[in-house]
Amino acid sequence: MSKYIIGVVGVTGAVGEEILRVLQESSFPVKQLIPIASSRSAGGNIEFNNKSIEIKELTHEIFKDEQIDIAIFSAGSSISAIYAISAQEYGTYVVDNTSYFRMKEDIPLVIPEVNANSLLDDRYKKSKIIANPNCSTIQMVQALNELDKKYNILKINVSTYQAVSGAGNKASKELFMQMQKFLAFDTIKAEAFTNQIVNNTIPAIDKAMPSGYTKEEEKMIYETSKIMNKKLSISATCVRVPVFRGHSESVSITCEKDIDVCEAKEILKNTKNIILKDDLQNNIYPMPIDVSEKNETYVGRVRRDIFDSKTLHFFCVADNLRVGAATNSVRIAKKLIELKLV
Repeated sequence: MSKYIIGVVGVTGAVGEEILRVLQESSFPVKQLIPIASSRSAGGNIEFNNKSIEIKELTHEIFKDEQIDIAIFSAGSSISAIYAISAQEYGTYVVDNTSYFRMKEDIPLVIPEVNANSLLDDRYKKSKIIANPNCSTIQMVQALNELDKKYNILKINVSTYQAVSGAGNKASKELFMQMQKFLAFDTIKAEAFTNQIVNNTIPAIDKAMPSGYTKEEEKMIYETSKIMNKKLSISATCVRVPVFRGHSESVSITCEKDIDVCEAKEILKNTKNIILKDDLQNNIYPMPIDVSEKNETYVGRVRRDIFDSKTLHFFCVADNLRVGAATNSVRIAKKLIELKLV
């Protein structure tokens, strides 16, 4: 079996660390791992497959010098904007976790279980950059894809309850520190977020947009239509909640056809990488505490609308650092290999 030289850009961040774990757990065919970070972290070491590997500094030439086959980027949009192009020019395939490339017309936006065929689409044949969708978009579309094939979804309304780890390590540390101060009746100061996060919810993620939505909400709206390759009426409300890990979503879909709820549950049960956890009478439903370090999206509270037979509601939860970032990135890299593009 062929093996490949894999670069991880932003290896010391929350998602970068998770990418290393997923690569190891999935027995990815790694010939050599090149951990890459800023000059501040270069020279340090990470552990991978029981070996200590020195972190390299991110430069334009590293992709050529190290002959990297696939580079997974998770170091922020400004870094991807500069260095992903260099990687592509040196023949490296880039799986980018940031929002920078997602809505560009010549870049595929991929969830392998949903639209892996876009990697072979003529529209993207000149691109060696593949965009990884927003974390909240991934888990929702995973759950919607097979339902759409059966019922033809026309409208989506989603509210998210997003964990602090989605904003990075600094945000997770802030929740932990605020919990301590809250219990000690001490003064709480917000730094990573616009407002106190402990004992609170913040109904705005990312910056305000002219539409009245936030940038995070617009990501979900426009990315979903691109991935599903259809025009959809979508509304999103994204909320930050005091949970360390695991994004939750309340999703409502309105379809062209009447929905049989038992059939819908069976469809979800048989959807790849979806775990149906749905028994309300026995208090069985998906929660963030269930999904930490899991690679599947959990779905429950599946029910047809009381007043509209074409509308279905459900609740889904996934590990945002895994399903929403690292796991999907590694699955894209694997699909590149399966399709013999690398």
